[in-house]
Amino acid sequence: MSTPDGGNGRRDGYDEGPYGAYGQYPQDDGRPPYPQQYGAHDGYGRQQPYPQGRYEEQDGPYEPQGQYGPYGYTSVPRQSAPDADPYAHLYREPYRDDDADYSLYYAPNVYGSASGDVAAEATGTFPVIDVDRAPPPQQRGEAAGGTGKGSLLGSSAVMALGTMVSRGTGFVRNMMIAVAIGQGTMGDSYQIAYTLPTMVYFLVGGGAVNAVFVPQLVRSMKNDPDGGEAYANRLLTLVITALGGVVLLMVAAAPLLVRLLSPSLMSTPSTAHVTVTMARYCLPTIFFMGVHVVAGQILNARERFGAMMWTPVLNNVVVIFTFGLYIWVFGSFGHSAVNPGTISPQGVRLLGVGTLLGLVVQALSMVPYLRASGLRYRPRFDWRGHGLGHAAKLARWTFLFVLANQLGLIVVTRLATAAQKSAAAHGYASGTGLSAYTSAQTIWQLPQAVITVSVMSAVLPRISRAASDGDAAAVRADISHGLRTSAVAIVPAAFLFLSLGPWIGALIYGTGANGGRSTGYMLAAFALGLIPYSAQYVTLRGFYAYEDTRTPFFNTVWIAVVNAAVAGLSYLVLPPQRAVVGMAFGYGVAYFVGLLVALPRLRRRIGTLDGPRIRRTYSRLVAAALVPALLGYFLARATEGVLGGGLVGAAGALLVGLVVQIGLFLAIAKRMRIEELNALLGMVRGRLGR
Repeated sequence: MSTPDGGNGRRDGYDEGPYGAYGQYPQDDGRPPYPQQYGAHDGYGRQQPYPQGRYEEQDGPYEPQGQYGPYGYTSVPRQSAPDADPYAHLYREPYRDDDADYSLYYAPNVYGSASGDVAAEATGTFPVIDVDRAPPPQQRGEAAGGTGKGSLLGSSAVMALGTMVSRGTGFVRNMMIAVAIGQGTMGDSYQIAYTLPTMVYFLVGGGAVNAVFVPQLVRSMKNDPDGGEAYANRLLTLVITALGGVVLLMVAAAPLLVRLLSPSLMSTPSTAHVTVTMARYCLPTIFFMGVHVVAGQILNARERFGAMMWTPVLNNVVVIFTFGLYIWVFGSFGHSAVNPGTISPQGVRLLGVGTLLGLVVQALSMVPYLRASGLRYRPRFDWRGHGLGHAAKLARWTFLFVLANQLGLIVVTRLATAAQKSAAAHGYASGTGLSAYTSAQTIWQLPQAVITVSVMSAVLPRISRAASDGDAAAVRADISHGLRTSAVAIVPAAFLFLSLGPWIGALIYGTGANGGRSTGYMLAAFALGLIPYSAQYVTLRGFYAYEDTRTPFFNTVWIAVVNAAVAGLSYLVLPPQRAVVGMAFGYGVAYFVGLLVALPRLRRRIGTLDGPRIRRTYSRLVAAALVPALLGYFLARATEGVLGGGLVGAAGALLVGLVVQIGLFLAIAKRMRIEELNALLGMVRGRLGR
């Protein structure tokens, strides 16, 4: 007897970004460490929908012959059939055997693009898929009319498109900020004010909401007679009440918070006044961050995924308009050379109110979607005895996890702003501090946000269900799938940033006043760290699936300590104009160490990690990307030598480098028969030829 529909998973928490930026925890963290810009990285709106799986519910034990899951894999014999639960379809996935092959050949809609969901974005060939009009072909063993992995991947393609649009507007937003106030001391003052709400949000419970309360919300949908509506109202009421009080306290404590993050900015009266004033405008965004996150996760649980992905675009648009208005009224940084001592009170007010308004619009835009989903919000203060206490206990280690991340962020922020001040004294007015660091990180995290987060947001519900069923083999297979699939785009993207980083920075953030080129050097320093950063994100999903928040905490301690140590060493040893470049390199080193710590612990929990297959995929991708990166770099330099060092030269160098590097990588990878990439390219050709 077949269930009428397959299992609908739910979304995972936010990705981590460097520093635990908003919308990126847990680190995975995205979901962040460091100073990420809220909205510039689509904030938390990068998650993808959960899969819609299918299974056959038998009257007796599962049979090994003829029963297939959504991916065309034989079910494991001698397993009990799913419970006769009316909500079982929300949680169950078919049992899979140890040898389940997650080859992308079985995924015609792989995130709408190439092999692991994301190569398409990285290469600019990402096709838009209308899932409703173009359902995937029926897979082996899939019931007619069912939705298999192709459906999941097609939905993820739509979500990834939303991420790309949000990231694209985020780039425009950062460009407008750089044009308006530069990437020097004024840019750092704004960045500190903008970073504070993210830090406070995660410290007071944002990490717990993402990592702990969301899974509890999904469980309430299965177990509660009302499908989890009362639990959702309680959680939303709790967040509104708690964050409202937090905002009042934090606004009053703004001078202390700014001093904690950057004593160097507080050492000058004019800089201190501007930074604290900006912070007081930005800190109320804590409230709207929380409302948006919880509302978005409630919508995800109700299969309304678009709002979470697209509403951050509204935030970016408002901020873009704000800085455009500032440029129109007060002039660009190139014209005014504005700094904290010369900016007018009206200019500070315009930037502060505009930034706050962006988050207000983003949060309030969720209200119509909540109503359309059938949720009628009614404040619920009966928090005791309804699972919130259990979630809070689980959140203890998550809080410590966030705290460790934030301590690392504080160290890097203090050192980066101090380096900017010292570099300015040596004649480097822009592009050597926190603002440039964050701008480079915005670009660097794009493949992670679109690819790895997309893959794992879709896979996490399967991993969680398998962990709950004690099926370590299925957990192992999904972790392997996530690592190999994301690597298809992550590895070549890392080498592309390494070879072409300076020209990317110059083209996006300008060639003048040193800022854009310096940002590009930071991007190149970040580059190879993208590989362990992405792999670490995937690995931690395995621990979260078992509700293990303790192990990620200890892992994060290692990352924070190494990150802070390398940042301190860079500050002491390198020239001030290059100190933050060293800090960017140290960020990747820290995640490499974290990965070395995490993998053995995960092996002890689930056994082997499909190591030979994973190592083969990564080593072949590195081999395929190395020579194209070298050739792309030298050709880009030669092109710039011919065209000159201005904007035209940077654009020409980047274009030549991209075409050569991407084209040669694809040719080599195809020759090496890297199956994940070949599957992706075949899917893209099929869609383009349709």
